[in-house]
Amino acid sequence: MPFVLLALAIAFEVTATLSMRASDGFTKPGPAVVVVAGYVISFFFLAKALTSLNVGPVYAIWSALGTIGAFVGGVLLFGEQVRPLTIAGAVIIVVGVIVINLGGGVHQG
Repeated sequence: MPFVLLALAIAFEVTATLSMRASDGFTKPGPAVVVVAGYVISFFFLAKALTSLNVGPVYAIWSALGTIGAFVGGVLLFGEQVRPLTIAGAVIIVVGVIVINLGGGVHQG
């Protein structure tokens, strides 16, 4: 169950981040409301997941998958460019998360 909560936290964080771009500097109220609600809900689910998972690896997973989700969403929704260096950066993020998880594991105890 904690991994479901983590997945929900990531999904809401990515939605909020992409909505921030869509809000056009918070000049569009609809996307601006999604930004605020998305981050609040994301942090709620993240806090719930952290009741039974280790904070370091979980935060690494949350931030890495959120970053990659925002990157992919930016490409698909806003036509942002994909360059070899950005792909290399995404790979480095994923490798970093794997290394963190190998070092300590995700579950408490």
